Amino acid sequence: MVYLLLCLAALVVLFPPYVVVLNAFKGNAEYAKSGVFDRPDSFFYLENFRKVLEIGHMGRAFLNTGIIMVVALIGNVILGTMVAYSLGRFRFKLRPYILGAYVAATLIPTVTTQVATFSVIKHLGLFNTHFAPILLYLGTDVMQIYLYMQFIRNIPYDLDESAMIEGASLFYIYRVIIFPLLAPATATVIILKSISIYNDMYIPYLYMPEQKLGVVSTSLMRFAGVNSAQWNLICAALLIVLIPSICIYLLLQRYIFSGIVNGSVK
Repeated sequence: MVYLLLCLAALVVLFPPYVVVLNAFKGNAEYAKSGVFDRPDSFFYLENFRKVLEIGHMGRAFLNTGIIMVVALIGNVILGTMVAYSLGRFRFKLRPYILGAYVAATLIPTVTTQVATFSVIKHLGLFNTHFAPILLYLGTDVMQIYLYMQFIRNIPYDLDESAMIEGASLFYIYRVIIFPLLAPATATVIILKSISIYNDMYIPYLYMPEQKLGVVSTSLMRFAGVNSAQWNLICAALLIVLIPSICIYLLLQRYIFSGIVNGSVK
């Protein structure tokens, strides 16, 4: 029964990509006369992919997305590990209040703060620039803080004390000892944040409406109008969009399950 339920769940997950693959290789005429679940005449019909790259400016969209994602992820990892190191290794009076502030911030609906956020971005002169989404994605959320703190709790404090005896500063301990041992948590944060940034359409569409600044998610809108949509082109674009996220997951998924401090203390 367990394996039967897992197989059913796998079919539910794999069925939408299967439909996308079927329709990505159909021309306009073939798509109009065939059903959604019908196989294409040929899986070597690549005209849709050429149109997507040309009309959708996917190359530029991938470049814009890559710039935003790389800068935002680097900032997230640095800020997240620093905050978690401060809150996880030290005890001070304001510690519970700082953690409470992070939790309280997640309870506020994002939509209710958009007017104020947009006003701040505009007055900073960041509207219609890459820095607007980068700044909004840069914030450290409570999820990654608790994730890093959970990993830091498993790192023996003996490592810190040994480094202090040798005269190491707190920043040196963070940079040389703590940060490298947080690699599994960092891989998890990168995967989750990458998917979140990669799939987000709201922030780029609102803060970067200029067409040449379009990202991958907003470039798909070029193939949909008010009353109609070119679904065969959208399916082809979706296949292209899926490739980076699959590669990121395959490269980093092994770090999620790896150990943290095995062999670090003799």
